[in-house]
Amino acid sequence: MPLRGGTVVFPFAVVPLAVGQPRSVRLIDDVMRADRRLVFVAQNTDDVDLAGPDHVYRVGTIGVVHHLARAGEGTLQVVVQGIERVRILEFTGTEPYLQARVERAPERPVEGPEGEVLRRAVLELIAKLVAVIQLPQEFVAAAEALTDPLQLCYLVGAAMPLSGAQRQELLELDTVEAKLRKLIEFIQHEIAVRELGRKIAQETEQRLSKSQREYFLREQLRSIQKELGEGEGEELAELRRALDEAGLPPEARAEADRELERLALLPAGSPEQGIIRTYLDWLANLPWQKLSGSAIDIERARTVLDEDHYDLDKIKDRILDYLAVRKLRAERAAAAGDGPDLPPTERAAAEPILCFVGPPGVGKTSLGQSIARALDRKFARVALGGVHDEAEIRGHRRTYIGAMPGRIIQALRQAGTRDPVIMLDEIDKVGSDWRGDPAAALLEVLDPAQNHRFTDTYLGVPFDLSAVLFIATANTLDTISPPLRDRMEVMQLSGYTEDEKLHIAERYLVPRQLRAHGLKPGEIVFEPDALRHIIRRYTREAGVRGLEREIAGVVRRVARRVVEGEATPVTIDVAAVERYLGRPRIPEDAFIRIDRPGIATGLAWTPAGGDVLQVEAAAMPAGEERLILTGQLGDVMRESVQAALTWVRSNAAKLGIDPGFFEHKAVHVHVPAGAVPKDGPSAGVTMATALVSLASGRPVRSDVAMTGEITLHGRVLPVGGIKEKVLAAHRAGIRTVILPKENERDTEDVPEEARKELRFVFVTDASEVIREALGEGAAPGA
Repeated sequence: MPLRGGTVVFPFAVVPLAVGQPRSVRLIDDVMRADRRLVFVAQNTDDVDLAGPDHVYRVGTIGVVHHLARAGEGTLQVVVQGIERVRILEFTGTEPYLQARVERAPERPVEGPEGEVLRRAVLELIAKLVAVIQLPQEFVAAAEALTDPLQLCYLVGAAMPLSGAQRQELLELDTVEAKLRKLIEFIQHEIAVRELGRKIAQETEQRLSKSQREYFLREQLRSIQKELGEGEGEELAELRRALDEAGLPPEARAEADRELERLALLPAGSPEQGIIRTYLDWLANLPWQKLSGSAIDIERARTVLDEDHYDLDKIKDRILDYLAVRKLRAERAAAAGDGPDLPPTERAAAEPILCFVGPPGVGKTSLGQSIARALDRKFARVALGGVHDEAEIRGHRRTYIGAMPGRIIQALRQAGTRDPVIMLDEIDKVGSDWRGDPAAALLEVLDPAQNHRFTDTYLGVPFDLSAVLFIATANTLDTISPPLRDRMEVMQLSGYTEDEKLHIAERYLVPRQLRAHGLKPGEIVFEPDALRHIIRRYTREAGVRGLEREIAGVVRRVARRVVEGEATPVTIDVAAVERYLGRPRIPEDAFIRIDRPGIATGLAWTPAGGDVLQVEAAAMPAGEERLILTGQLGDVMRESVQAALTWVRSNAAKLGIDPGFFEHKAVHVHVPAGAVPKDGPSAGVTMATALVSLASGRPVRSDVAMTGEITLHGRVLPVGGIKEKVLAAHRAGIRTVILPKENERDTEDVPEEARKELRFVFVTDASEVIREALGEGAAPGA
């Protein structure tokens, strides 16, 4: 009969058993009809229900069934007594129950006085054992009455709290001497554990207050592990090893050790365990000491920037200047034997935070990636668009569920080094509300005088950000707070001309889309006229993002035809572009032809680049003079219209206008695209020109566009965004651009290609604008 649950029947011992397996019940029934004897053997595993020959030990005990009672539902309650030890030689059958051939295996007795010595040692230990575990005092008397050492072994072995494996080990020992020695070992270990447990319980109870009773068992386990030399748990040890390897600075290491001690004292079910483990995991996985940047190679950096970006010569030169300063400073410091670090104020002057400002799609983000590649550094991007919570930068307090470090620390962990290039993308889209001002947190991040000890709220310990190269991008500077803007060196990226877009498409966009769509170089050939047609008739943008989307649309259609079996190469001409992309979305003449008085073409700056807008003016009889403004105009633009109207009326005679034209009339000024908010003073001269055109009856020339602020006395003041506005005029087919005289130097930033095709007229007075826009010699009229 196999026995489960660590049950072992010793010779001489009386054991009650519950028999429930059908085959075991049948076995008991069969032996009760014979001589009531059978072999009891322990299973070596409890994972199987019906034990076979491989699942039982080979040493067991012959026993006799003294008592049997049926408990119902096929269950028997039996009382058996072990007779002698046997060894299984071979199994002869498994049905209806296990059958085997066995031989007696009597234990060899102890020779000489050693047996008596061992017996007395056992009796002395039994007296101590009774004092620490719950055994009746009669047990000592019964043990002392036994003169046979073997009977004493089995009596004590059956009464002690041993595991099934320990009992089986005792049964399998072949000599009485070995059994006595093993029994002494078991008793001594049990006494030591019991006494230690009692000592620990007393010490713990003295140390813990009433409010800490819930930690009692955990403290006991910890003390037991310490006494037994087992140390802390595997997970805690792994955390400690990870922290050792991370190279934490002293302040961070002290905090980590405090949290480790807290974690060791917490009970297993405590919710704080997960919080502390997460915190320690962050500390262990941050790159406190890891650096990745190699020596700066200026020629390689130049090659990388030229490979990745077309034109942008001023931007590239500034980046190379920056890298050259870093290289020179590092080499001179190394030669002098000084450390490479500068005082914070000097580092701020030598390593300013670069901020690329320009319309979408001109390559701001990819410039940051190129800088990282040129420096052999890791690149990480932090998207700041729509961030309103200061905790997104500084991190959350650990007391909150789901708390995490801020985006800067997350980017460092993602990069895996302490000196990555981190791009703060869309820094102009950061907002503030009741949750705080993220821009204020960025002040510390971007200030070299402070960021060498940047303290994330979640970590609670300083982290050195001085080795990080921060680069910011923005579409406009207007929404960036002045203190934050003051910490950055602004580098303007303007839109591209048509020829520049053509070169970019041929060198970068088309090859990239071929790779992205699984096509080989040469399988699609774009004719220059086809690319120029896409630029003119399908996109109107400062950058090239929309152009790349249109090229991708053509490549996708060709890729499908290649899959369907069409031969390559496929040549894309103007007809193929319209076949794949559909009817052109932009008319041939991008600007509206002016065929009546009261309309003037102006130039505006937007975050997406320059744009061409038209101002319309109309007059109608009214009971009283009034000015109507529509088109989502802001306060500054409304004031520009009022100033322009005042100048026109006060100079009516000089302008050839009937002085009474505006009397008893309502003047309506409208700027189309009314769903788009517009503001700023730069449309002042455009408003004045439209009003003079309306009052004089002379239409404005269609190929003229203008920008500039106007005063009450007609002075034309300078405005911003000249390069973007001029490029917008060039894209729209304008041929003459009227600009304030003080903006003449700004035209040097306009690409040579656009300057050749445009005529610039620089003015200081609004009357010069009127002469250029309306022409001289036309008869005044209404």
